Parts: sequence; C-alpha cells; structure tokens
Amino acid sequence: MQIIGCLDSQTSGEYLLDNKVISEKSEKELALLRNDYIGFVFQNFNLFPDLTALENVTVPLIYKGTHFRERRNISSQLLSDLGLELFKNHKPSELSGGQKQRVAIARALANKPKIILADEPTGALDSKTSIEVMRIFKRLNEEGTTCIIVTHDSNIAAQTKRSIVLNDGQIVDDKRRN
Repeated sequence: MQIIGCLDSQTSGEYLLDNKVISEKSEKELALLRNDYIGFVFQNFNLFPDLTALENVTVPLIYKGTHFRERRNISSQLLSDLGLELFKNHKPSELSGGQKQRVAIARALANKPKIILADEPTGALDSKTSIEVMRIFKRLNEEGTTCIIVTHDSNIAAQTKRSIVLNDGQIVDDKRRN
C-alpha cells in the first residue's frame, strides 16, 4: 500500500502510475500525483477533529486549488450521496464509527481518484456497518474506480472480485471471482 500510494519507493523493479515512472518524481510531484490519482481510506478514519464533516471532505480539494464554492458543492454532494447530508456540520466526535468512515470515503472521493487504497476500512466497525461500507466500495468499483482493500477479515475479502493472500511478504493465494 505504501508503494502503490507513492509514500515509499520500491527496492526493485519499476512502478508506473498512469505511465509515469514514480521513482523519477520529486516529493512535490508525488504529493500532486497522490492528490490527483489516489484516495486513501484508513481504519482509524484520520479525520481532522476540529473540522466538520463537510470541511474534512474539502481538504483534498483545497490542496488541488479548487474554488471555495465548488469545494462546498462537491463535498456536500458526496456527503449526500453517502447518506450524510444531515451530518455535514457535525464534527467527528459527534459521529458514529460508520458515519466517520463514510466521511473518510467521501474525502477520498473528493478529487475523483482512479484508485482507492483502503487500509482495514471495516476494522473498527460493527458487521452491519461493514456491509454498508463494502457496498459503497463495490459500487465505486462497478463505476470504474479501482479499490484496493487490505484486510485480515476473510469475510470482507470474500466480497471482492479478487483477493490476494500474503504471508511474510509472499503471495500464497490469488483468487478471482465473478
């Protein structure tokens, strides 16, 4: 995930993202690539505690230089799409775990990334909310977004089109489903 997310460099081989050689990019160029191509969703949400849900979703749009009014419109629409229109002015401490994760997903989608990297996105959620979050990832994937989900939960992995099992850094299983 660190390499795919352009946070670490590979030790061998070559990593191309949209035909761009990642190892040749400066830190600033990598930050711009991450903001344009990759949305991150974390197990612990990584929301800014002093910002509202709406403000949290606008953060990647600020870095992209999106105009204030457009940032608000995009963020409001994403929160609405994820069933959070009534919670846009709530701070993370006022939200449930599932609501926080949907805010994090909305933030990851703000710049319309080609790839979503989700690190244990259901790890802190109950089973009902986990199903809801996986439904969102499935829909995103059907709409053309590549979703890479790291999980230790075999029930979550079983819901994906493909699951790759690693053990000590080695691929031990690779299953494709229809």
